[in-house]
Amino acid sequence: MRVPLSWLREYVDLPATETGRDVQAKLVDVGLEVETVEQLGSGLTGPLVVGKVLTIEELEGFKKPIRFCTVDVGHANGTGEPQEIVCGARNFTQGDKVVVVLPGAVLPGDFKIAARKTYGRTSHGMICSGDELGMGDDGSGGIIVLPPEHEVGSDAIKLLELVDEVLDIAVTPDRGYALSMRGVAREAAIAYGLPLRDPALLDVPGPNSFGYPVKVSDPIGCDRFTARTVTGLKPEARSPIWLQRRLQKAGMRPISLAVDVTNYVMLELGQPLHAYDRSRIEGTIGVRRAEQGEKFTTLDGAKRVLDAEDLVITDDRGPIGIAGVMGGANTEIADHEEAAGTTDVVIEAAHFDAISIARTARRHKLPSEAAKRFERGVDPQAAAAAAQRTVDLLVLLADGTAEAGVTEVISPSGPRTISMPADHPDKVAGMEYGRETVVRRLQQIGCDVYGQDALTVTVPSWRPDLAEPNDLAEEVIRLEGYENLPSTLPKPPAGRGLTDRQRLHRRVGRALAGAGYVEALSYPFIGENVFDQLGLDADDPNRRVVKLVNPLSDEEPALRTTLLPGLLNTLRRNDGRGSHDLALFETGLVFHPQEHLKIAVRLPVDRRPTTDEIASLTEALPVQPRHAAVVLAGAREQAGWWGKGRPADWADAVEAARTLAREAGAELIVDQGQYGPWHPGRCAELKVVMGGEIVSVGHAGELHPRVVKAFGLPARTCAMELDLDLLGRSGEGALRAPRISTFPVATQDVALVVDKEVPATVVEYYLSGGAGELLESIRLFDVFEGEQIGEGKKSLAYALRFRAADRTLTVDEASAARDAAVALAAERTGAVLRGA
Repeated sequence: MRVPLSWLREYVDLPATETGRDVQAKLVDVGLEVETVEQLGSGLTGPLVVGKVLTIEELEGFKKPIRFCTVDVGHANGTGEPQEIVCGARNFTQGDKVVVVLPGAVLPGDFKIAARKTYGRTSHGMICSGDELGMGDDGSGGIIVLPPEHEVGSDAIKLLELVDEVLDIAVTPDRGYALSMRGVAREAAIAYGLPLRDPALLDVPGPNSFGYPVKVSDPIGCDRFTARTVTGLKPEARSPIWLQRRLQKAGMRPISLAVDVTNYVMLELGQPLHAYDRSRIEGTIGVRRAEQGEKFTTLDGAKRVLDAEDLVITDDRGPIGIAGVMGGANTEIADHEEAAGTTDVVIEAAHFDAISIARTARRHKLPSEAAKRFERGVDPQAAAAAAQRTVDLLVLLADGTAEAGVTEVISPSGPRTISMPADHPDKVAGMEYGRETVVRRLQQIGCDVYGQDALTVTVPSWRPDLAEPNDLAEEVIRLEGYENLPSTLPKPPAGRGLTDRQRLHRRVGRALAGAGYVEALSYPFIGENVFDQLGLDADDPNRRVVKLVNPLSDEEPALRTTLLPGLLNTLRRNDGRGSHDLALFETGLVFHPQEHLKIAVRLPVDRRPTTDEIASLTEALPVQPRHAAVVLAGAREQAGWWGKGRPADWADAVEAARTLAREAGAELIVDQGQYGPWHPGRCAELKVVMGGEIVSVGHAGELHPRVVKAFGLPARTCAMELDLDLLGRSGEGALRAPRISTFPVATQDVALVVDKEVPATVVEYYLSGGAGELLESIRLFDVFEGEQIGEGKKSLAYALRFRAADRTLTVDEASAARDAAVALAAERTGAVLRGA
């Protein structure tokens, strides 16, 4: 919500010395999020005056139309002579009143004005457009043409209200009342302790039987509908400058008088309105739910297919508006420039169900100003006042006549009351306010308060967010000042801390950072086309995704099933900006749909959910394992006096996986593999042993050239991704410092002949399993293939180190351990001791 300070002063007598920054600080103290204070007209200096175009000469011979004008600016130029100005705009004619900036002036952006020769003539100043003055778009598409009544030579800076301060307030969903000048003024009045001039306090005639006919078929969706009629509007009437400027400062573009007035009243009172051209309405105005598949064209020209949950405004022909969201093209107010302008209008001021409007706006992707207010809560009691204010302005500005008929369709409802102990805010805040303070603060926000120790509070109609005692306590606390609350540190119960999963997550991050990787966090949303870029098979489980109903981007409507797309896009972006030596990592959740869709239970809010209720909710959620992934490109080791350096390769990606396995205390088996994104000859499948079975947890290696090309990555980019949860469950937890034995080591070497396709890591795994507790380490130091071994065979030579913690091993003990290791490897892999 953009709030011009000059407009705010109409409702609250703020001290004249208060600047926008001062008001910002006061509003922040009472809980409004004032993000910025924009200084309009900063750096603008005159002379900037009203001028009258006397003559226009069309200059020929140029690529674009150029006009040489003489403009009467009175005595603002010091001579009283006409000012000669060159201008390229075409939206004005001889006799029009325009805004002229004279030499010596400075426009926003430090644009200094001086006489200069251009297009063969000397231009003494400039005829200004709204953009050049920092006013924004006024819809003219050219320079500003003023109404004829303004005096030549008068100050245009004051006339156009170019100097002002605008507060930009981020309104949270529970503070819908702050989407109006009335609501912000009420907060400012409370903050300064000043009285409020409520713009909604108007004399409103009561409903009668000869107003425009209205029928509400859905009183739950629409509990209040006010209709007023104004006739005899001058089609040529335009919005006055003060109204246009207030709309522009609030971030809205002036369109036509009737539309501008409804927008102005909406900004002033917070009640969205709609004006229908009466000549285009046929019969009774109705409110009902749409028929499934019913079609309708909105004001933006889009043809929309309606849903059965949409609330629509109708006449005898069908829909003429989507209630609370956007009107229809078939009853649009005609512009003043059209041949047959609108002369009679029917004004709608209604109150609609917030949830219904919110769902409709999201369903049709129509985040209108009206919908934004309705879904946050609009004051239902303000509808009649808003309609009256609109009528008054149309009568005043367009010489219209207000018809005596007043239509009000109201669903009866009583005031909302809340019972609360008078000391409840004291208990919530942890400090003593006292009953008088509590009552005074609640009355300031519009509540009626009765009672002594137990208070009965009647909530004002403009605060639908106040529903329970804690809401009232929050109001007292924020108005008394959050900064006055005592600071009390929470006392966590003993014996609780991070879970094993959380500890592993932190250790993994530290280990990868220590290995030279930089953490990169990415959004968890993807488009399904990314699976084609990764080269995944059509039946790959990762192609089954969880889709969002209301995604941030239609191009990325699904939750990720792999971390690679986000990391690869980050790598490409950094490489494109000149960082070519990259090593990035990310740990995060991926999302897989359940085999069978389940509907989540709605948890209670008045008590803690039971264990069964929480379990039922968890069962309905997608499966969310935590993954870890790395990507590498460019140099892994830089060149220098220590050596030539080397590029990153597939072995670095595998080593990153080994680093994670060490942190998890897991035994990682690295096997040759083949999977979507990776090069088939340079891909390792990462495995662990769980419950006596070997389970795949991920892949590592060099990416396939097709994937590199699809993502626009550097050549030979490498990557690794694994399931961190599976890795953690297969491990023994955090690493423990080894006990160093003082006894000597016994080394035994073995050379085993196996088939070529048997991975060395698998042989190593079974040697380790068979050697027992005496084995300290095992290392592969030679791989040999040749005629001596046999076709399709290879020789793997390992160095086995044995040591005992309490004694020196004998030769027989070391040999027995070695033989046991060879026996298990032979049994599981078919290995034969070389030379045997």
